[in-house]
Amino acid sequence: MTTGVRRIVVLGGGSAGWLTAATLAAELGGDAPDALQITLIESPDVPAIGVGEGTWPTMRATLHRIGLSELDLIRECDASFKQGSCFDGWLHGGAGDRYYHPFTLPHGNGDVDLAGAWLQVGGEQSFAEAVSPQPHLCSAHLAPKQTTTPDFGGVMNYGYHFDAVKLGHLLRRHAIQVLGVRHVVAHFTAVRSHDNGDIAALMTREHGDLEGDLFIDCSGMSCLLLGQHYGVGFRSEKGVLFNDSAMAVQVPHADVQGPLACATIATAHAQGWTWDIGLPTRRGVGLVYSSSHTDDAAAERALLAHLQCTGAPDVDTTPRRIRFIPGYREQFWHRNCVAVGLAAGFIEPLEASALALVELSAAMIRDDMPATRADMDVVARRFNEAFAYRWARIIDFLKLHYVLSRRDDADYWREHRSASTQPESLRELLQLWAHRAPSRNDFYRAEEVFPAASYQYVLHGMQFRPASRPLRADRLAAAQSCMKDVTTITRRLLGGLPRHRDLLQHIHAHGVPAA
Repeated sequence: MTTGVRRIVVLGGGSAGWLTAATLAAELGGDAPDALQITLIESPDVPAIGVGEGTWPTMRATLHRIGLSELDLIRECDASFKQGSCFDGWLHGGAGDRYYHPFTLPHGNGDVDLAGAWLQVGGEQSFAEAVSPQPHLCSAHLAPKQTTTPDFGGVMNYGYHFDAVKLGHLLRRHAIQVLGVRHVVAHFTAVRSHDNGDIAALMTREHGDLEGDLFIDCSGMSCLLLGQHYGVGFRSEKGVLFNDSAMAVQVPHADVQGPLACATIATAHAQGWTWDIGLPTRRGVGLVYSSSHTDDAAAERALLAHLQCTGAPDVDTTPRRIRFIPGYREQFWHRNCVAVGLAAGFIEPLEASALALVELSAAMIRDDMPATRADMDVVARRFNEAFAYRWARIIDFLKLHYVLSRRDDADYWREHRSASTQPESLRELLQLWAHRAPSRNDFYRAEEVFPAASYQYVLHGMQFRPASRPLRADRLAAAQSCMKDVTTITRRLLGGLPRHRDLLQHIHAHGVPAA
């Protein structure tokens, strides 16, 4: 078929649907003769999951590219700045068991062997603290920018924490009112197909058949098009990453003017781990666990214990239970249908990869948008190859956190260390890293989900010590010079950056300077 691709139909709203629609409409929509017509069908009865409250720094470029301001995000979505993740208790659970995975790359990354130098003469500082100012700023609850810094700028790399439901509403309004996305509120009932098996239209109760050339499945875990209609299989990764359940609550701050965390705090315990996210008006807290290793009652007790020991006010709240199967689709693009968001898969909240995968998926669809149906098969093959690789790398990276743990307080942790539960690709890398630090040669794609520096932050944060050769004197001196610079830069930033909460209050009251 040589039919032109002009009509895009997105099934499902929420963050994934609206972010995808906005990404496409911002550059491919409009009034030009060759512009795409983008329609989003949203059920009036399906609530958003609403717990994906963290992003990567990529979200800054995504929002800027679709024309949303950082000011609107902060004011309308109860947003705060996220500078990375903080891991408590993941190594052994004792005193001093904490490390950071900051968003800013190590100072001198790629130019000098920072990991080799730190292993040789690192001293008492953790790897992240020795090579980046950002862990020090997070510990001091400081912002990644100043009051005079314009939208999306910063002295440190950062993403966001926000209310996911409010983000969906902001994206929806922007996509409809500014970008011209057609919004259809209707109950999807069935698929009408072409003779060749392509989807011809989505049938709805209220608006009849909505025809299209490309259909984007953002229908969440139900995966109505790619999964239920086409029967594309699901690849479970529960044998590698055991978590399949979560409980989430929202609680007020004990001190509404107190320090505000600017990293996601991930705390390990016998039942699994908890996330703790600070928004300006509340905390979002959740416990992630494996139903094969603990029951709901024990998980709820652990969540309530975390709230109590972290000073949450005593409020009467019932945790929201979420079930999922960790894994992803065997294909993401089949015929003229592509899945994005939870319809494509979900692993677990660790390291907040869910929205980043939505961004990457929407961007690749936008950049490789097929001009004709004949081109679509080529685009689909490339898309499937790219995202099979990305999902596999995410699984490797998340599993690394568990493999390196020395916790011995539950079968959950002991079984995570078993070689039988580790992907072969990760075992091979760990074999190499026993004698050297991760390098860019280990990750050869131009757009890696997690670069070598991220692996270094986790490996060395978990006290992984490769038996590497000592550096030559000149290479050691160059790396030490960079680490000395970090000390100087850190001292300056600690004295010059505002408190995280103070900056957000300033933005709410006064806005931000124009870029």
